[in-house]
Amino acid sequence: MKPEIHPTYHTDAQVTCVCGNSFQTGSTLKEIKIDICSECHPFYTGKQKLVDTEGRVEKFKKKYAKFYKKDDK
Repeated sequence: MKPEIHPTYHTDAQVTCVCGNSFQTGSTLKEIKIDICSECHPFYTGKQKLVDTEGRVEKFKKKYAKFYKKDDK
């Protein structure tokens, strides 16, 4: 490996989530801020936190409703 071309690796990088959870890991960044972590992700908690009231298909149909005929589905 060539010297002085690689970024500095920090073994004590602090990761902070918006939910308040924080932990240490190794990274080239000293501090990392994330939106979602294993403490607040619905897959790991079993609770749905964000509710999508309207799906992709419904949004598409609503946006392009003027191009559809009444008998098309």
